[in-house]
Amino acid sequence: MTDPAGMRRSYLRGRLEDADSPAATPAHWLELFRLWFSDAATDPAIVEANAMQLATASADGRPAVRTVLLKGVDERGFVFYTNLDSAKGRDIADNPRASAVFAWLAHERQVRVSGAVEPVSTEETDAYFATRPRGSQIGAWASPQSAVVSSRAELEQRVAELERRFAEVPVPRPPRWGGLRITPAEVEFWQGRADRLHDRLRYRRTGTDWVRERLAP
Repeated sequence: MTDPAGMRRSYLRGRLEDADSPAATPAHWLELFRLWFSDAATDPAIVEANAMQLATASADGRPAVRTVLLKGVDERGFVFYTNLDSAKGRDIADNPRASAVFAWLAHERQVRVSGAVEPVSTEETDAYFATRPRGSQIGAWASPQSAVVSSRAELEQRVAELERRFAEVPVPRPPRWGGLRITPAEVEFWQGRADRLHDRLRYRRTGTDWVRERLAP
């Protein structure tokens, strides 16, 4: 095994300028996020630019983290979809707060998000579910996400049964499958810099406004 303590690289690709600089970053987090996301999504070196590591905690404070896919972002926040009876769905029902991170390592960039979680409207959820590939729609019905199953064969049998059940009709959205939105209280942008003096700019909500501030690396 390679010794992780000996692995080092210098980050030289970019920078985040202060507010008084002619090249200052945007005043609102959403504009900067869209710029960075577009950079990541159009770079073949980055696989699944919309992948984000989602952290939740149970009612008794046990943390858990997993990767989910961002499916929408606007001024209201960051949207993903899931089985609401899954481990993350249960965590959020008990403790409706979450953090997420986008790690675009090829660009030496990271974005961290934290805030309250709210359900996406039924209308938005139905509209998104209708765009999913049919196999993914069937899979949403077949998988009792986070529950113990006896074997892969059990899942495949459920898929076959559901394919017969919905053979002649569009696949409806499962009743316990839905969208969740992280409504950010903070969005932090990290740009790697030389000598570990990285740039960190945090956008922090204060009432209806946002404050932009630099954090020490």
